[in-house]
Amino acid sequence: MGISSILDQLHFQAKQNKWLRYFAVFNRIALAAGFLPAGFVKIMGERFTDLSVNHPMGHYLEALHLTGYYYPFIGIVQVTAAILLLIPRTATFGAVLYFPIILNICILSLAVRFDGSLLSSPLMVLANLYLLCWDYDKLKFILPFNHSTILPKPKVISNKFPTMFFAGAAATVIILVLVITNIYNIMPRNTLADCVGQCKDSKNPRACNTFCDCIHEKGQSLTKSLDEYNKALKEQARVK
Repeated sequence: MGISSILDQLHFQAKQNKWLRYFAVFNRIALAAGFLPAGFVKIMGERFTDLSVNHPMGHYLEALHLTGYYYPFIGIVQVTAAILLLIPRTATFGAVLYFPIILNICILSLAVRFDGSLLSSPLMVLANLYLLCWDYDKLKFILPFNHSTILPKPKVISNKFPTMFFAGAAATVIILVLVITNIYNIMPRNTLADCVGQCKDSKNPRACNTFCDCIHEKGQSLTKSLDEYNKALKEQARVK
């Protein structure tokens, strides 16, 4: 049995389960709720957050805010993707349109270590991937597989709760949260006070304060600030 046939069988079984259908609807509503407010803010031409321009994400958002009509254009696309997700007939197109936007936000959040979407954006990527898999029967024809298998539309809906699936989903979320919250040894945080606050529990408070000063007071890039942080660590190690 080829990979296309296996995927067809798995997808066919999933489509027959009402709980997985409910989960698809939940993800559509949740993702739409995430983009509608953010999109309307951009359409109105308002700045998205109150972050200082010295913050790495603040640098980006300030520059984005000053790009003229490109800024509200992003908002229009976000709102469009959200609305398409809420309409059953256009939900597939909405999921396809939504994915590159949220993937970009996720990578950006990880790159600049932004607290505001460090956890939410990866979870939204996973939710979006679920919707794309849910609509596999509509999207599979763009994949390089042999599409000879044709399965009938499910007529009997199963009420069996997919315990293994939701247990796996919960485990994935827990692992994701644990990894993201422990992957960085230092964070810029949203304000100077929050950044300095983490230095109290740091093994190298001086290096931590140097990092926070570079970010929030001097407005240096995250890369430059991390270089200063690592330099301070090495100097402190030599003193010891």
